[in-house]
Amino acid sequence: MEIIDTRVGDQENDPPRRKGCDPLNQTMRSKMQNRRQRLNQQINKEMRMRVGAENLFKAASNRKLKEQVALELSFVNSNLQLLKEELAEINSDVEAYQNDSYMRSIPLIPLGLKETKKLDARVAFTDYILEHYSADADKYENEIKELAELRQSIRTPKRNEEGIELLLEYYNQLYFIENRFFPPDRNLGVYFHWYDALTGVPSLQKSVAFEKGSILFNISALFTQMGAKQDRTMGDGVSKAIECFESAAGAFKYLGENFSHAPSMDMSGPVLAMLGGLMLAQVQECIFEKLVLDGVEETIESCVRVAKEASVVSDMYTKVHKMMMQETVKDYIPYSWISMVLVKSQHFKARAHHYAAIAIVGPSMNQEKDYDSETLLRLFPSMYNTEKSDLQPPQNWEERMRLGKAHIRQALMLHEEALRVHDLSKQLRKIDTLKEVLKKFHSKSMHRYQSLDNEDDFFELPDAPVILSKTTQIAKPHVPDFTRVQVKDIFHNLGPLAIFNSRNQWTAPRIVEIVRGMGGYGFTVRGDSPVIVAQVDQGYAAAASGVKEGDFIIGVNDNDVKWAKHEEVVKSILASPHRIKLELVSPLDKDFLHPQDIRRKDTKSPKGSSELSPTSSHQSQSPVNGSMTSDSSLERQQPPRKTHKDSQGLKGSNASKNSKAKESITSTDGGKGSTGKKKSKKPEKTSTEERKRKAVQNSPAGLY
Repeated sequence: MEIIDTRVGDQENDPPRRKGCDPLNQTMRSKMQNRRQRLNQQINKEMRMRVGAENLFKAASNRKLKEQVALELSFVNSNLQLLKEELAEINSDVEAYQNDSYMRSIPLIPLGLKETKKLDARVAFTDYILEHYSADADKYENEIKELAELRQSIRTPKRNEEGIELLLEYYNQLYFIENRFFPPDRNLGVYFHWYDALTGVPSLQKSVAFEKGSILFNISALFTQMGAKQDRTMGDGVSKAIECFESAAGAFKYLGENFSHAPSMDMSGPVLAMLGGLMLAQVQECIFEKLVLDGVEETIESCVRVAKEASVVSDMYTKVHKMMMQETVKDYIPYSWISMVLVKSQHFKARAHHYAAIAIVGPSMNQEKDYDSETLLRLFPSMYNTEKSDLQPPQNWEERMRLGKAHIRQALMLHEEALRVHDLSKQLRKIDTLKEVLKKFHSKSMHRYQSLDNEDDFFELPDAPVILSKTTQIAKPHVPDFTRVQVKDIFHNLGPLAIFNSRNQWTAPRIVEIVRGMGGYGFTVRGDSPVIVAQVDQGYAAAASGVKEGDFIIGVNDNDVKWAKHEEVVKSILASPHRIKLELVSPLDKDFLHPQDIRRKDTKSPKGSSELSPTSSHQSQSPVNGSMTSDSSLERQQPPRKTHKDSQGLKGSNASKNSKAKESITSTDGGKGSTGKKKSKKPEKTSTEERKRKAVQNSPAGLY
């Protein structure tokens, strides 16, 4: 596929949907993407060198040569390790994806996009169009170019809804591309080359499923970047962040459920499950931030609700931390991610204990007077899981103070542990915002503890009970809505996909010319897009010209009718009263005839007369696309019979209103006259041309 350079995204002639962002734009995110791309290429080069050195080491028999190869191999491994560490440092940098107001919010973890190499499939697609579809490949140059431009643009999507729609457009377009050009029994020599999102290890696959999975991963990653850049100091920004991270979690879930045997680690089951859990934990964090956005009213009701919300966030991050510590995941993801998740788990648990202490003791933590004991006793069971413990509500001020002091001490210990874990990570130490937030809430807890502490207290503090986790808004993954972007098959002109795809085989197109005989053309058609020849009567012009039952009509008189409706094809045929030129293809591996036509074919009667008469039209299920279409109608006339069946068969005709008219239908095209013994009265006689006209009007398909 010829790749068109779209790095300059301001060309006026380019459609907006084909534009990605400008990778040369000197933003921090663009610089990171360019740096990540260069590192991926260097890692790929070093890995090829390592494979070659390992093969040479195995094949060499000379001891001195083996020593030289082993030395070179150690250098390659050392360089590879340095490159991977540099890439891990980029992946750990979360500040580049945050909003300008991130200094006032805890940073969230986004993902970088998977990188891909240019795809050159132009020659392969051109050859396949000529070989499989027997079409002039030069006529599809624009389509191939359009597909190339679309794939080029998805390499650098914009970090907004336009970028998501661009990726979805290409993802939906891959359905058509896979069915058009990738047969299950052969390889066209087209390979999709993608790099691992976190390690830069390259993967090469011929399957379109790998391309689709990589695009879906990038849709998820783009949602994480959009969520991280939201201004979470505003209500709308928090709501948008929640929506983005739920969409990212849904995309990761969909990817894990529908794409198995991933060739790269970033799309393996354990990693996708961890990423989905991480996104939902960040959703719950945003829900908590939205709850405390305007401050927390230091009442018992408010503090109990906030404490339980903070406990939910802590539990979700604890669960994600366990998933990160799996053997297959721990050594793959950046260490800073593990540290940040652990820090957040401890931080939100500390905040839960902090607000629980305020709920129990009161805002100033030293005033027993005028405190609402009744409300505390009423809400106390909802703050703890009392069903699994013998914890009883405090009955006096001393018991309340001891319980509140235990909570605030637990908050202090957790914040100190969070600060210790933060300082152990080199990458987290660079994030000043996170440390500032931890210090801020540690100071608040210390101030509360000091105001509550009394040197005269010699009683032993109990362990702080576990706070019940409960939320008013549950984080749920939202599976991507692929229908939000409607696409048109780029290679639409090849014909309806249900018939003209890479899985079906048919003969090369052939052109037949049919000269209308006295009995008409002699064939029946059914369905539409494309129309199929349902019946060919032997001994007439169509059969003599080579028309076969089951042939698809793809052209009438040099006009392409692959996508034409039934009525349009009928009209085109009837527009040529004496001679028609049809372009036909015959299926080789399937029989697309309607079951009714197959039964009629098996029980076909001898050749009838050469007369035309309208017959009843009926609705049937189309064997091609499953839609309800009209079929059959302009059949050749049989000699009129005075039967009830014949009377009912002349629907839509004036003859059906008068039994005598049925007995006197004359032959068409100068036939030999009446076949009945009785002659109709003159006023009831219907001319040949009138009968033909009415037959066409009353029946959309026909025998010609």
